[in-house]
Parts: sequence; structure tokens; C-alpha cells
Amino acid sequence: MESLDEVIDAMIADRVIHRHRRIWLLVIALVVVAVLVVLATGGWKEKKGRTVPTLTAPTTVTAGRFEYSFTKAEIVQTPKTEYDEAESKLKVYFDAKNVDTEEHESVSIDSQLMLFVPGHGEENVESDGASCHDDKIGWVLVYGLPPESCSMTFKVAPDFKADVVEIGVLQEHYESDNEALGANDKPYWHNEDAAAVVRLSPKVVIDAGENK
Repeated sequence: MESLDEVIDAMIADRVIHRHRRIWLLVIALVVVAVLVVLATGGWKEKKGRTVPTLTAPTTVTAGRFEYSFTKAEIVQTPKTEYDEAESKLKVYFDAKNVDTEEHESVSIDSQLMLFVPGHGEENVESDGASCHDDKIGWVLVYGLPPESCSMTFKVAPDFKADVVEIGVLQEHYESDNEALGANDKPYWHNEDAAAVVRLSPKVVIDAGENK
């Protein structure tokens, strides 16, 4: 038969075990909640932001063989007519200068060197092309001459609205192909990648026909 002391010791031990069990159950519950929160916010992977700078216009970006000085943006709206549906385009203005110190080559701005970045999981939008020197498409920029006034347009939805838009600027690199693959070892401008993102606050402009 157990003595009184043994009974008291057993009761104390039972309480200690229950107290520790509650603590461990609480710890486990907190760990489970933390895991669920982490998974809900993107898993265990480290969230990484942009690897290129985000700038606000007016600003200047040197990317590859061009220097761009961004000035303004417009959402150009063309109202619906009897024969045509309503449409809109995003037009970005900048001064462009040829800074090709490698080849000193005269060249026009490739339309693929800028992208409209709508965000929210939507696909980036390629431009319709660059226009310079009084809106001449394919205008050649000569190395050593002053900057030219240029613009790029991007197709957007007819009801497109935005307080701020983001334009991705790509840069070419002056480098050769991989010699190990038997390719040309002479360097040239290619291998575009992201250089910067420029934010602009667009103004809405109604195009009644004269600005087409």
C-alpha cells in the first residue's frame, strides 16, 4: 500500500507532466500556425524584388548604346466613330542619344528595347516602335550628335486608366558569342537584358483625329 508521501509525489509529478504537455501543445500549435502563414505568403522561398533600379521621371537611363532622358507619358484616347471602335495607346516621350563608344555606328532604336510593365501578373507589352525627329519612324541616331526628341507607343485597352505607368528599359551588351561553340569571337551589340524601370505619371489626351 502506497504511503501518503508517495501519493503526494505522484500527484505533483502528474501535475508537472500535464503542465509540460500543455506547454508543448501550445508550442506545436504556434509552429503549425507559423508554417501556414509562411506558406500562405509565398512559401519558404526568399522573396526577391527587382534586380534593377526603379526610377521616377524625369530621369536619365544609360542602357547599352543609348542614353534616354524620359520626360513624360500620355494615354492617348481615340473616341469611337461611326466606322471605328474606340482605342487607346500609351505614349512615352524621351530624348535619345547614341553613346556607342565601341563602334560609333549610326543606328535606330529597336522597338524591343522598351516594354510597358503593367504588373499584377499581366504580360509585358512590346512597343509599336520608336519615332524620333518629328515622329519619323526608324530615325537613325548618329554617334556624337546631340539627343533627338523621341517617343514610343504601346497598345492598351480602350478603357485603360493609370495614375502611374512603368516602362522597362533593356540594354544590349557589346560582347562576342561563345567561342567554345565555334561561334564568332568578334564582339557586337546583342544579348539584351533589363537595365531599369522608369515610372511616369501619364496625362490623358483625347485624339480627335489630328494627332493620329
